[in-house]
Amino acid sequence: MTDQRVTEAAGGTILFDAARTAQVDADWFSPDAWASRGALRAQPGGRGGVAIIDTPAGEAVLRHYRRGGMVAALLGDSYLFTGNARTRSSREFRMLAELARRGLPVPPPLAARHVRQGLGYRADLITLRIPDARTLAERVADGAFNEVLASRVGELVARFHREGAWHADLNAHNILVNGDGLYVIDFDRGRLRPPASGWRRSNLARLKRSLVKVGAREGGDMFDEVLWPALVQAYEKGFGA
Repeated sequence: MTDQRVTEAAGGTILFDAARTAQVDADWFSPDAWASRGALRAQPGGRGGVAIIDTPAGEAVLRHYRRGGMVAALLGDSYLFTGNARTRSSREFRMLAELARRGLPVPPPLAARHVRQGLGYRADLITLRIPDARTLAERVADGAFNEVLASRVGELVARFHREGAWHADLNAHNILVNGDGLYVIDFDRGRLRPPASGWRRSNLARLKRSLVKVGAREGGDMFDEVLWPALVQAYEKGFGA
């Protein structure tokens, strides 16, 4: 259970879980500040703006919200401000907190921040890091996506869908696997919806396209004849279909 607190920050607000850390300030959202303390563990490239940091609450992932596609050239990392509670960082923080409260395997949220810039805002989110995890895409690349793992993925997706948890971009990069289980990450723009069949089918179709894109279909008919049917069968069983 999170203890959600809000504090004022320069040009915006910080939302954080006081049950995990007593205080969060603007430096928490600066990779340079963590680096100056020797607590910046990694800062991979890519549009996601991700850094691995060693916080007082444990190792965490700091993500700066950035746009993708052609719109990024125009708006970059700025989003239209329509209220504190409606910022992408605050909404994802609260979504993750609610999913965790329901017992779903997601990274616990630590803190979210937005900073106003005229009519827009920039935003960041910090979540605890899932230890020793690899993405499902990496498992596919390593040849480890077998019938057992496919079934576990189907069961995982069914758990989220039973709760009405819609993921805006359910793909092989947003499912993590470690020795303890499977997790879903990156709930930006995600929301809770009535468990109607339309969006659930769309979520599964997106995941299938992603798996094919990262190479799950290479090497013969195994994906279409065994792996994907195993995933769907486990999903339907887990959803009570």
